[in-house]
Amino acid sequence: MENKILGLHHITAIAGKAKQNLDFYTKVMGLRLLKKTVNFDDPGTYHLYYGDEVGSAGTILTFFPYEGAQLGTAGPGMATHISYAVPEGSLEFWKQRFEDFRINHGEVSEKFGEQYLPFTDPDGLQLELVVPKNGDSRKPWVTEEISETVATRGFHAVTLTLRNIKATATILTDIFGYKLVEQNGNHYRYITDAVENAAIIDLIEAPGATRGEGGAGTNHHIAFRVKNEEVLMEFRKKVAASGFNITEKIDRNYFYSLYFREPGGVLFEIATDNPGFGIDEPFDQLGSSLLLPPQYEASRSRIEAVLPKLD
Repeated sequence: MENKILGLHHITAIAGKAKQNLDFYTKVMGLRLLKKTVNFDDPGTYHLYYGDEVGSAGTILTFFPYEGAQLGTAGPGMATHISYAVPEGSLEFWKQRFEDFRINHGEVSEKFGEQYLPFTDPDGLQLELVVPKNGDSRKPWVTEEISETVATRGFHAVTLTLRNIKATATILTDIFGYKLVEQNGNHYRYITDAVENAAIIDLIEAPGATRGEGGAGTNHHIAFRVKNEEVLMEFRKKVAASGFNITEKIDRNYFYSLYFREPGGVLFEIATDNPGFGIDEPFDQLGSSLLLPPQYEASRSRIEAVLPKLD
């Protein structure tokens, strides 16, 4: 098997109120709640996963919702924008939907030859709906209000804002196998040909901008996808050989991970496809119950007592 990065695996962000986050992503955006679990390092905080029907890599957006969290500020050193692919002709539907739900949004614009609609979630996380120039054939999760003709397909791209892109770009090209395909001013587009979708990393170079500050409405890290643990550990060797401090393999229940911080300040994760989201509940029941990592199961009653109510 070729040792390749297969585009994006997931993106993790920070939110404020858990119930507000859940309602927005399931009811307004029409994503599926895949997992209701807790932060491995802070079991009194949820870790909520959203995506398509089965939690396919490249569709998974996750959140650590901290009740009463201060709002963060997006800026250099962060992933600042998340782009979802949507079908051609769907942006007017989404614009009207955002107006109906009083969601902050901009106007339909164009970049890199693609139409997009910018908007923010209730915490101010910067999102975009993009009509990919080559389409997107992934099967979406649909709801009564959001049909297959307009539903999101999964990630199209993620944008990293940096004071200087050179070192980050070198990781993308020399270690991860991405190629620079287009530049528009201070906006650079990198793509991997290893997969058809969730294959784009955009870099914005903003040398004079104020550095981003973490908090609700900002991204915590982005995760790149590999097929399995064997490939994961090959990339560990590559990253370590390039001089970066990378973690040992970590078991995240639904995937295995490595983490390192790239020179621009963004926390990078590399995550496996295996074992997937069906390991602890049937696919037709994903997200229906609180699932705890084994080390916290004995403390379930105490954890359930402090977690915010989602019903």
